Amino acid sequence: MGNMLFTPKGKSFEEMAGAYSALYTPFRKDGSLNEEMIEKVIGYGLSRGLKGFYLTGSTGEGFLLSKEERKRVYFRAAKAAKGRAKLIAHVGCLATDDAVELARYAAKVGIDWVSSVAPVYFGQNFDAAYDHYKRISSATDLPFMIYSLGADIVPDRDAKFFDLKNVKGMKYTNYKYWTVQALRNRLSKEAIFFAGADEQVLPALATGIFAGCIGTSQNVIPAHFARICALAEENNFAEASALQAEVVRFVEQLIAKPNGSWHKSMMKYIGLDCGEGRAPNGRPLAKAELKELFSRLDALGFVKRNDARK
Repeated sequence: MGNMLFTPKGKSFEEMAGAYSALYTPFRKDGSLNEEMIEKVIGYGLSRGLKGFYLTGSTGEGFLLSKEERKRVYFRAAKAAKGRAKLIAHVGCLATDDAVELARYAAKVGIDWVSSVAPVYFGQNFDAAYDHYKRISSATDLPFMIYSLGADIVPDRDAKFFDLKNVKGMKYTNYKYWTVQALRNRLSKEAIFFAGADEQVLPALATGIFAGCIGTSQNVIPAHFARICALAEENNFAEASALQAEVVRFVEQLIAKPNGSWHKSMMKYIGLDCGEGRAPNGRPLAKAELKELFSRLDALGFVKRNDARK
């Protein structure tokens, strides 16, 4: 059998395969951006085998950050990575002009790829999305990654996005993997795909469509995902399935409460305080809630308390 991580040929795709975290944007107690913690979180992920980081996406609360805050995230991430990791900047904004501005800044400070969700609130139709992606992807010479979040792929329609300048990939967060295969079959150029559903990374990789994964859980248990990707590359699905089963147990705890601060506080458990979620995504946890969260993680047995401090 051949390797299961599908990495296209071409300079844009070199060294791209593997596990990425959708980086949490860390805040201080006063709600301001914690730039020093960005470097610590990236350092931890790299030490546990991550290939790169997806910046200011859904997990990174990008739509709740100012443009200046997002630029600072890009700058500090580029400084921290120093060529040791691939960086993908999600620049999606309500206004296309703002996304274009962020894309140009990302290119300026050394980000490797630019990405965006489709238009939100306004322009939720194909023509508007096409124009949105066209302007963002043509704003720089960086390769562009579509972020398909919870939407169904329509292969004949969505293949048109890849006719645009620099559109060369997709982060797909959904479960209909056959539609991604059908989309790829319709493309006239090389493109790379990443799986975005943490609880189904191994099933996604088993299709041979994806080059790796990008997700939230990779912040807390990065070694699990780095190892799953490595084992999939070796076609060792027996060992990988045991790790994926642990990931599912972790995700069950991650989504146990609809509060971004619950999710983010898992970083405190491993020794990296990223603060609370920004309203309305997150509400501060009471001491009892934090104790409950830590007890749940203790019970899992495979999430290591203060692992980032070791």
